[in-house]
Amino acid sequence: MSRLALFGITVVPFVFILVFWVVGSDKNKDSFVDIKVPELSDAARHGRTVLNGTCAACHGKDASGTDKGPPLIHPVYRPSHHADGAIHLAIANGVRQHHWNYGAMPPQPDIDKADIPAIIAFIREVQRANRIK
Repeated sequence: MSRLALFGITVVPFVFILVFWVVGSDKNKDSFVDIKVPELSDAARHGRTVLNGTCAACHGKDASGTDKGPPLIHPVYRPSHHADGAIHLAIANGVRQHHWNYGAMPPQPDIDKADIPAIIAFIREVQRANRIK
């Protein structure tokens, strides 16, 4: 077997796997986003207050992301991929890790269930203002 063939059989697959692992392992590469907050409805203003008071420690001010949690103003959370009910369930019951490498989100018992629709209103209004549909 020639040296070139041996090289191709042993080294090329290794390099391919290494590159794929390095490029593909950064699932949090879009974990901080610049967002535009539009003029908000009353419900969304209330949701913003609740979110910034309770969720911002992980999800950032105005849900723009931190090193502890993903941005919610992101195409991953568009309504066609994560419906309002999914966000409601995630807040109420927690959710396992599936899009980002932050680990599972625990339930948020300190958030009043009556405030969850306002949080969702804020997320959706800001998503629309940032062309996330």
